[in-house]
Amino acid sequence: MTSVSILGSTGSIGLQTLEVIDAEPERFSVAALSAASSVDALIAQAKKYRPQLVIVADPRDVARVQEALPGGCEVACGVDGLVAASEMADVTVNAIVGFAGLPVTIATLKAGKRLALANKESLITAAPVVERVRRTEGASLIPVDSEHCAIFQCLGASHGANPQVARLVLTASGGPFRGRDAASLEGVTVQDALQHPTWSMGPKITVDSSTLMNKGLEVIEAHALFGTPYDQIDVVVHPQSIVHSMVEYTDGTTIAQLSLPDMRLPIGYALSYPDRLETPFGGLDLLASSTLTFEPPDRSTFRCLDLAYAAGRTGGAAPAWLSAANEVAVEEFLAGDLEWAQISEIVSRTLELYVEDPLDNVEAVIEADAHSRSAARSVVAGIRRSNE
Repeated sequence: MTSVSILGSTGSIGLQTLEVIDAEPERFSVAALSAASSVDALIAQAKKYRPQLVIVADPRDVARVQEALPGGCEVACGVDGLVAASEMADVTVNAIVGFAGLPVTIATLKAGKRLALANKESLITAAPVVERVRRTEGASLIPVDSEHCAIFQCLGASHGANPQVARLVLTASGGPFRGRDAASLEGVTVQDALQHPTWSMGPKITVDSSTLMNKGLEVIEAHALFGTPYDQIDVVVHPQSIVHSMVEYTDGTTIAQLSLPDMRLPIGYALSYPDRLETPFGGLDLLASSTLTFEPPDRSTFRCLDLAYAAGRTGGAAPAWLSAANEVAVEEFLAGDLEWAQISEIVSRTLELYVEDPLDNVEAVIEADAHSRSAARSVVAGIRRSNE
């Protein structure tokens, strides 16, 4: 039986991971669960799945959780607890939102374990550091993003640059604002941005989808995962979300992975790798499928895509600056303090302040993240002053 630590268990990916485990309980057991703020939901999960370890973010919640859970379940707090959970299971699902997931990524790989990575930011911001620990004996990284899981399968799970690959093609749904121009997007609300047409995701990643930043981050992630140059990574908009990504080879062959949009498929693939689940999540009826269409992204309206390409090509700590600035901007937008169009403006102006900075270790990544957040908040403050 494969033991699984699910870190970020009350979020969208965490909940769907538990659904996969429920579908095949003879194959998987829950070793650890964690949540940042949804403590009641975490307690309910722990009572059902009886993990060895439960992790909360706030020290004030430890006693409450301990009192609510049966004996034999340890309760821990913060990064130390997350690291312990990463080291104890056969597979760790990193479903923590944003930069906070970095310690889980590092700890899991350093322990020589399998990492089911749903937290793209930790790879994007710390790619050189992650690459070193990825070489640890026994360590493996299986991407949970539907696009990267698709490419992983189309490449035959190879790691490293493949000279026979002509290009990787990442598909994008286009998000809730596909087909709209900049003028029509003035004044769109948070609720508008959260109405994703095909996927059910958390608020941050759904807003990222609406700006195409999510796809830009995935371009950087694909470069880090597969060693493919940026000039050989393309994005096409595919609103049906049936083709999850493609690999084109030098002889003209294109291999694609198709399924209905169901995140339980890539989650299950990561949990069961190198085998596959017996449960057909996302199974596709080709005769009932709609027409599949593809179109280029509107890069002038959705500027975040090209900002991500530029940061990726710059290298060093630039992707970390991009990710941190975007997190700050999205937080402000979700709080109702910024316009949707100002997300890309904040990221762009923050990147203009970037000074080349190598990433030699985790401490350097943390410092780069802090510098970018400080710069982004200064940009936000400047925008507010100009609007007064």
